[in-house]
Amino acid sequence: MLLRRLSLLLALAWMGVLFYLSHQPALDLPMLFPGQDKLFHAGTYGLLGGLWLMAMPWNGGYRRHQVLLATLIASLYGISDEFHQSFVPGRTPEVADWLADTLGALLATTLLAILSHQVKRIARP
Repeated sequence: MLLRRLSLLLALAWMGVLFYLSHQPALDLPMLFPGQDKLFHAGTYGLLGGLWLMAMPWNGGYRRHQVLLATLIASLYGISDEFHQSFVPGRTPEVADWLADTLGALLATTLLAILSHQVKRIARP
C-alpha cells in the first residue's frame, strides 16, 4: 500500500516536472545522435507509465488492463503536453513526440508487468 501511494505521488510530481520542462522556450541539449529527442520522450514517458502502473493494485502481478490503463494515462498526458507546447514561444507540438511518449510508456509498462509475473513465480514456494 505504501509503494502504491508513493508511486502515485511520484507520478503526479513527474507530471509537474514534465509540465515545467515543456513550458520552457527551448531546452539546450547537445545533439549526440539523430532522433535523440524521441528517445528522451520515450524514456520520460516510460517512467511516467511505470509510476502509474506501480500505483495500481499488484495482486501478484500486473494485468493487461492495468498496463493499458497506465499507458493510456501517460499517452493522454503526452497529448496534453504537446497541446500545451503550442502556446509556448519557441516550442512546437509534434505527433512524432506523442508517438514516442506512448511507445515509451507501453514498453515500460509491459516490461514492468512481465517482471512482476516473474517475481510472483520466483517467490512462489
